[in-house]
Amino acid sequence: MKTAAVAFYGAALVLLLAALKELLTGFEENRCSMTYMFEQPEYRRVVLPRRVSRLFPAYGLYLYGEGVYAQETRNLKLSGTPVLFLPGNAGSYKQARSLGSVALRKAENMEAGLHLNVFTVDFNEELVAFYGGSLLRQTHFLHECIKAVLRLYKATAVPRTWLSTDHLSIVWCKELVLATVRALFDLVDPETRQLTDDPERKRAVLNHHFVRHPARTPQDAADPSVSMPDVPEAWSEVNTLRLSYRTPKEGQLKYFLFALSSRRRAYSHFYCRSSSLESSSWVLGCVRTAGSSCASAVDLSSGTELLPPYKVLVLSLSDLSSFTHLVVSASNLSGKQFTVECEWQREAAQTLSVSVPHLLSFGFSVGEVTVNSSGLLHQVQLLHFHQVYQAFRISVVSSCRGNADRLPSVYRLRVPWFREDSFTTASVPSASEISGMLHTSRPGNFSNVLLQLHTAPNCQYKVSIRTSFPKVLGQVLRFCGPMVPVYTAVTLLLACRGQLCSILRSGRAADMMQVVSAGLQPHQVLLPVYLLHVLLSCSCLQDISSVLGLPPEDTLPPTFPDGVEGAESHEEWPHLLSPLLYVLGAAVAFWGSALLRLLIRLVSLFLAPLHRPSVSRTSGTLSLQTQFLLGVCLYAAAWMFCGALAIFTSCLLHLYRVLRLQMTERSLGHMLNLAPNKRKVTANGAPEAEPQSGTSPRGGAPLLSEGALQEVRDDLQLHLSLMPLLILPVMLSAPSLIHWSRNLRFSTRLDPDPWWLHSVMLASVYLLLINATVSKLSISRLLPVISRLPLPLAVTMATFSSLHLYRLAYFLEAVLVPLAFCFIF
Repeated sequence: MKTAAVAFYGAALVLLLAALKELLTGFEENRCSMTYMFEQPEYRRVVLPRRVSRLFPAYGLYLYGEGVYAQETRNLKLSGTPVLFLPGNAGSYKQARSLGSVALRKAENMEAGLHLNVFTVDFNEELVAFYGGSLLRQTHFLHECIKAVLRLYKATAVPRTWLSTDHLSIVWCKELVLATVRALFDLVDPETRQLTDDPERKRAVLNHHFVRHPARTPQDAADPSVSMPDVPEAWSEVNTLRLSYRTPKEGQLKYFLFALSSRRRAYSHFYCRSSSLESSSWVLGCVRTAGSSCASAVDLSSGTELLPPYKVLVLSLSDLSSFTHLVVSASNLSGKQFTVECEWQREAAQTLSVSVPHLLSFGFSVGEVTVNSSGLLHQVQLLHFHQVYQAFRISVVSSCRGNADRLPSVYRLRVPWFREDSFTTASVPSASEISGMLHTSRPGNFSNVLLQLHTAPNCQYKVSIRTSFPKVLGQVLRFCGPMVPVYTAVTLLLACRGQLCSILRSGRAADMMQVVSAGLQPHQVLLPVYLLHVLLSCSCLQDISSVLGLPPEDTLPPTFPDGVEGAESHEEWPHLLSPLLYVLGAAVAFWGSALLRLLIRLVSLFLAPLHRPSVSRTSGTLSLQTQFLLGVCLYAAAWMFCGALAIFTSCLLHLYRVLRLQMTERSLGHMLNLAPNKRKVTANGAPEAEPQSGTSPRGGAPLLSEGALQEVRDDLQLHLSLMPLLILPVMLSAPSLIHWSRNLRFSTRLDPDPWWLHSVMLASVYLLLINATVSKLSISRLLPVISRLPLPLAVTMATFSSLHLYRLAYFLEAVLVPLAFCFIF
C-alpha cells in the first residue's frame, strides 16, 4: 500500500469524521425542563375486538391515568375530550406520560370539569424509519384504534419554548408539552366538549400557540376595544425619546401616554418591551383623549412577540394614522415587579449590513461590524447568506459603561423565508457565540437573513462572523449524505473492475487495497454522470424514458421551503460537491476494506487452532451436492422466514471460505520446504512441466512449490476484493433482518418482505462464488465482457440511486450474477 494513498485517504477520513461529529453533535444544547408526575402513572389497556387483536398481535391501545383519575376511569366510562398519542420511530407508548400528566394538572383549574382523555398507541417500538413495510399495518391499526376510541364516547420555533429539541426530547420537553396542552384545551368546543370542527378556529389557535404568540388568548384578541380607567393620578405623559420604568413592589395602576403627532416625521417605528410575560393588553392606540388621559383606545398588542426574557412589540408609525397617542400599561395590581422600556426608532439608522466571509475562507477572513447602541433594537443584515451549505460562527461581544441594572440582551437570527429563527439570551456585558446555519435556501426575492439585537442602551456590541469549515462539512453531509453510500458502492464496483482487469491482463490477482485505492476515478464517473444529468433534463428525452418505463433521474430534493413561489425545482450546487462526496465515499470504501482485511486476519488466528492445517487452495470450498442442499435450505429460509436472513447466512458461508484461505496462506507462508518456482527448458525450447504439489521429481519427500503459495494468495486477494461487494447487500437488508428478529414472538415470517426475490438471486451467487479461483476466472470466455460492466453500471448507479438506496441491490446483482456465471461457463 503506497504511503501517498494512505495519506490521501487518511485526510479524507478526517474530513468525514469531522462532518459526522458536526452532524451528530452540532446542535444547540438541550435546555428543556423535565416534566414531573405527582402520582403513579398507569396505562390501562383498551380491549379491542378479537378480529383486530388477531390481525395485530404486536400492537395495543392504552389509556393514560394517574391516581384518582386512573381509578375513576377503570371501567372506561369517559367524559373528557379524547386525545390520541402516536409514538414515532422506535417510540414507546409510555412517552405519552408527559402530555397526559400535564393535561391532568391543567384540568384541575378548568371550569365545568373540562379535561382530556389521553390515549396512546403501542406500535411495539418498531423501526419504521428503517423498515417501511410496517407503515401500512400501523395505518390500519390506527384506523381501528380511532373507531375503538370513538365507541367509548356518546359525543421548534414554538413561542414560549425558545429551545432546540431532538426527536425524542419533544415528548418530555416541559416547554413544548405545555404549549401543546394549552393548544389542545383551547381547541375544545365548550358546548360539545370535543375538539372543534371550525377550521378558522383551529388555524387561529394553532397559529397562536405554535407560530406567533401575541401574549393574548385568541378569545381576547377577538375584541380589540378597551375601556380606559378615569383615574388621573394613574396617567403620565412621556415627552422623552426613551422610557425606562421599574414597577414598585406595591400594586398600582399605571399608564404612560406617548403623543404621535410630534414623532411621525422624525421616526418610523415605536419599540416597546416588558419583562412581564402575562397575557394582557399592554400597548394601545388612543382614539380620543380627555385631558392628560385617554378616554377611548384600541388594543394594539396582537403583534406582540414573546422572547425568552420579555415580550416585545414593534409598531410602524405609518399604520397608526387613526390614533393620536400610544398608551403603554405598566400596571402591577398583583405587586409583581417588572420593567418596561420603550423608545422611538428610525429603522434606517438602526440597520447595518455586513458581508459574510466566503465559503472557502476556512475561518481566516472575518466579517465585522460594531454597533454603538443608542437604542433598544438593532438589525444587522447578513449579505450573501442564503444557501444551506453555508455555515458560520457568529460571535457577539458586548461592553457597557457603568454598572446599572439592565435587562438581558437577546440575539435573534431571523430567516425571513422560513420559521427557523434561533434565539440566544446573554447578560450584559458578555461574549456569546451563535451558530449560523440554514435549514432551507433562500427562494426568489426574499430579503436577507437578519441578526436582530435586542440591546441595552449605552452599550457597544461587536459582531464577528467567521466561516466554520466543520459546520460546512456537517451541512454537506446533512443535505447530501445519501450520496456517500452510493459513491462507496461506486468505488467498490470500480475496485472489482480493476481486479478483473488485472486477472484478464496477467492472470494474477492484484492486492486488495491497491485496487480499492484505485477505485476513486472521478474523471470516469462524475463527468458521465453530469452529462447524463444534462441529457435527462431535456424534455424530449424525458418523454422517451417515460414511454420506456425508465425511472426518473434521482436528484436530491430542493432545499427551498415548500409552497414558496420563485423556488426552483432542481439545484445545481450538489453537482459541484460531487467530487467531495465521491472522496468521502471512497474513504469509507478504503478504510472499510482495510478494517475487513484486519478482522479476517485476526479471526483466522483465533479459528486456526480449531482447524487442521491445510495447504490446499480448495479448503473451504463446497461440493456440487452441498451447494445444492444449502441453496434449497436458503431458499426455504427466505420463503418461510426472511429474505435478509438467507442473504446474511450465505454471506457468512462465503466469509468462512475467505477465512480458510487466510489460514491456508499463513500455513504455506510458514513452511520451509517449498520448492523454488522455476521452469526448465527442454531441448526443443518448450518449458518443462512443473511438478505437481505433493509429488517429488526424484521420489523423495513431497514438496510444495512456491507457485502453490502464489495461487492461494491470488485466490485470497480475489475473495477479499469481492467480500466488500458481498457485504453491501447484507447492510442494505439489515433493517429488514432487525425488524424480523424483533417480531419473532408474534410472527415467524416477515410480511411484506422486500428482499425475498433478491435473496434467491444473491444466495445463488454467494454459493457459486465460494468456489471461485483465479485460474478458473482467467480462462473464462465471459471475463472480457464482464470486466467492462462495472464502469457503466457505476455511472448509472450514481445517477439513479442517490435517493433510492434500495436500487443499489439491482446494480450489484447486475455485476455479481454475470461474475458467478464465469465459474460455470
